[in-house]
Amino acid sequence: MLLGARALRAAGLLRPPGAVPRTGVARRARCGPGQRPVGRGFALPAGPDLRHFLRAAAAGQPGPSPELPPEPGSAPGAPKVYLETYGCQMNVSDTEIAWAILQKNGYARTKELEEADVVLLVTCSVREKAEQAIWNRLQHLKALKARRPRARAPLRVGILGCMAERLKEEILHREKLVDVVAGPDAYRDLPRLLAVAESGQQAANVLLSLDETYADILPVQTSAGGTTAFVSIMRGCDNMCSYCIVPFTRGRERSRPIASILQEVRMLSDQGVKEVTLLGQNVNSFRDLSEVQFQSVAAPGLSRGFRTVYKAKAGGLRFSHLLDQVSRIDPEMRIRFTSPHPKDFPDEVLQLIQERHNICKQLHLPAQSGSTRILEAMRRGYTREAYLELVHHVRDSIPGVSLSSDFIAGFCGETEEDHLQTVSLLREVRYNIGFLFAYSMRQKTRAHHRLQDDVPADVKKRRLEQLIAAFREEAARANAALVGQAQLVLVEGPSKRSASELCGRNDGNIKVIFPDTELEDAAKCGAPGRAQPGDYVMVKVTSASSQTLRGVPLCRTTLSRAAASH
Repeated sequence: MLLGARALRAAGLLRPPGAVPRTGVARRARCGPGQRPVGRGFALPAGPDLRHFLRAAAAGQPGPSPELPPEPGSAPGAPKVYLETYGCQMNVSDTEIAWAILQKNGYARTKELEEADVVLLVTCSVREKAEQAIWNRLQHLKALKARRPRARAPLRVGILGCMAERLKEEILHREKLVDVVAGPDAYRDLPRLLAVAESGQQAANVLLSLDETYADILPVQTSAGGTTAFVSIMRGCDNMCSYCIVPFTRGRERSRPIASILQEVRMLSDQGVKEVTLLGQNVNSFRDLSEVQFQSVAAPGLSRGFRTVYKAKAGGLRFSHLLDQVSRIDPEMRIRFTSPHPKDFPDEVLQLIQERHNICKQLHLPAQSGSTRILEAMRRGYTREAYLELVHHVRDSIPGVSLSSDFIAGFCGETEEDHLQTVSLLREVRYNIGFLFAYSMRQKTRAHHRLQDDVPADVKKRRLEQLIAAFREEAARANAALVGQAQLVLVEGPSKRSASELCGRNDGNIKVIFPDTELEDAAKCGAPGRAQPGDYVMVKVTSASSQTLRGVPLCRTTLSRAAASH
């Protein structure tokens, strides 16, 4: 059952729209009068802030440093922050948001762990293995803290994101290693939390929000000069699948205003980015409620045979409108989106993908299981038959579409027959890309409260191996069908295995490797030259595996020219 806002608020996990976040701080530390609000609506003159008072107190000085605060992100002596990202693309986006906030508050970025004054781990909680990676990393940071020279200020360590939201108390109390804990909706509070931590106290803010989207913060791209970028368009999820922790770590669905998304995409286009991926936990349920005149618009229908655990949501500008507007910004910029739910694919979205040359003909259709009985236990809202009908409809609507999916092996109550139905679905659909995992029980989920994790670990492992084997066999066949065809590839850079080869991805998001040689320009308007990251190259595929295509480059071209020639 979907948790209501009142229940979440009563549990202390949600703040109402516009409310000032309350912050839990170990040993009852509180923000002093020198704190400056982070975010909108304040323009204070430059002067000492809370960090300066805390630094002075720690050094035994009577008052604040006489120096004015440094210019954001550029002053000598600015505290250096080292960021590590774990998990999904949303965490990459969150890292860029957190860094944008810290940069505006006087922090400098370092790529060298030994140089850092602050280490922040942006974490994932979707599976136990992801969390264990963080605990292991913290042991390494414990040793780094211990050998830090006394002449330097103590190293501050922070846990951000979904694991912070799920395990706040354990993180703070386990070996007293972590100084700052901030949930996905608390990044604006990071400067204050770090200032409190600088005084030697632990600080945490893991309250979820009904309205936080960071719409007014333009993320700072963490890979300067990169050809691809992620743009977060909505946060949270209302689907409440029984296995999933996301609604409890990222909260209810809320979408950014379209205007702020378009502004960010235009900025990326101006920077030379050639591919943007629109991100959300349930990206195609996007619903912008910021414009009053659209708040009474009828809700679009679900995919045929699909249902939800919540009532239809009327009002707002929907994903099809956003996709239309984003794709018009730059005809030379590819547009992708992830992760969608299969229930939210109205015909207008499929038609738009088919019509626009710069919207990639690649869809992620997470199935999770091929057994209707298990899908019901997962609360996915569809049957095997409805899912297959959607797959056929998508392929009829978008010829040549590339499909990817998610699958879970060994969910609660899964029998051998259920497992074999999942294997048969993998073979019948023949996905190009797959993400397959053994089930990992998560606390707070419906499965944790209502179901038994009764499939033995060795059985999960065997079933996962069988799913992976079936996927690879079918993906190899699907990719082999591309041999002999010309594929438009966006160059990302040198191949990791050979400096004499380049690597990129085709429209279907499949990796393509080809020799780095002199190439003619398709328009015959430039001298021959080697392809650079961000260039489009037409490549004739000569061989294929389950994960990679190899080929010979034909020419450099553009996205528009390649589309016109087809």
